[in-house]
Amino acid sequence: MAAPGEEEDVMARYRSPLVSRYASAEMAYNFSERKKFGTWRRLWLYLAQAEKSLGLSITDEQIREMEANLDNIDFKMAAEEEKKLRHDVMAHVHTFAHCCPKAAAIIHLGATSCYVGDNTDLIVLRDGFNLLLPKLARVISRLADFAEKYADMPALGFTHYQPAQLTTVGKRCCLWIQDLCMDLQNLERARDDLRFRGVKGTTGTQASFLQLFEGDHSKVEELDRLVTAKAGFKRAYMVTGQTYSRKVDIGVLAVLASLGASVHKICTDIRLLANLKEIEEPFEKDQIGSSAMPYKRNPMRSERCCSLARHLMTLVMDPLQTAAVQWFERTLDDSANRRVCLAEAFLTADIILTTLQNISEGLVVYPKVIERRIRQELPFMATENIIMAMVKAGGNRQDCHEKIRVLSQQAAAVVKQEGGDNDFIARVRADPYFSPIHKQLESLLDPSSFTGRAPQQVAKFLKEEVRPALIPYQSKMGGKIELAL
Repeated sequence: MAAPGEEEDVMARYRSPLVSRYASAEMAYNFSERKKFGTWRRLWLYLAQAEKSLGLSITDEQIREMEANLDNIDFKMAAEEEKKLRHDVMAHVHTFAHCCPKAAAIIHLGATSCYVGDNTDLIVLRDGFNLLLPKLARVISRLADFAEKYADMPALGFTHYQPAQLTTVGKRCCLWIQDLCMDLQNLERARDDLRFRGVKGTTGTQASFLQLFEGDHSKVEELDRLVTAKAGFKRAYMVTGQTYSRKVDIGVLAVLASLGASVHKICTDIRLLANLKEIEEPFEKDQIGSSAMPYKRNPMRSERCCSLARHLMTLVMDPLQTAAVQWFERTLDDSANRRVCLAEAFLTADIILTTLQNISEGLVVYPKVIERRIRQELPFMATENIIMAMVKAGGNRQDCHEKIRVLSQQAAAVVKQEGGDNDFIARVRADPYFSPIHKQLESLLDPSSFTGRAPQQVAKFLKEEVRPALIPYQSKMGGKIELAL
């Protein structure tokens, strides 16, 4: 600890790398103490305004005093009060009351701690989604541009990470985009499904507010509606315990975990393609890939995404277990856990989307490497086409099949046992049996004839599904992003 009067050395204390190293300023602020406690004060103001409008003895002067001090937070005083009271909400009630002496008597009137705690969490979760959604849309937009550019470029497909039929570079990218479009829909739905906890009292029965309004149920219902609207929500949960159901947190973190899975898959593909030297993530002019091996170009951005995505995927286990052990109307063993997992999920999602945007804006394609790999594998894939051409030229299907079987095994031996190039086509050209189709071999081996409808699928998918989904975010597409680290 720093001595009294001395500046604390921040480098002598652990700081979460999610904030100190990676996260955007806006997402870090969303989960900051200033945002949290500033929101508490706004919620107390909304409550007082609504109670006044419904007839409680609250003056305009008291309301104006609260409005004037929403961001005038003495954090030192609040910390001292919490240390003394061992209660964070009451510490901030006292701190707010200190700068609002006229309003002190009506701050937090009829409310319980979860009025500010849970409602603030819901506001922060909503605002977190509103920060993530444009970032996800930007990633989809960048990848859509990439897919469109390379819609026609043949590339070797892989199943089981073994050579398979050809696809195109753009079509493969559309597989990534489709997953992210699902995530976009999931995040939008999760945000729109959020409701406000509202004004519910200590165990959710609204008993304290019913007493304040002398048994007038309609005023209690209107109070709940007014405060919900002031907080920017269309609906509040009709029933709660002391807290809103912790299943809500499961739904929030589940969609973020699903996003993590999508990003992990995409970045794993990019890492594998980098090893094949077909596609690489951006690599800065002065970037060092390895301290020992100067030639290396490690896919560090994709690796970062995979690393953080694993963390994001595991966080959903916290709210699952928390919801399972909430006894009756509430138990406090949710609090410390939620302080960690909710913030970390959004911060982590924010980081991986920022990083993936940077990757998607600078993907480098190496056509010659892609073509060479096709040439290595395509001859074997063309055998069925060669057989059909020979039959059309008057050959016997079974005789042709046997000829090709022998030649293909000889060519495979050259590749696997001698480390040579695939010479299957050279063997076909040298065999008089295949002379009727020698002039057709070039067309039979045209890679574009093996990609099926991949280019058309890309065009249709981007036009009918992807671009329309991005329309709500067009004004937030922004420019290219550079990573700080």
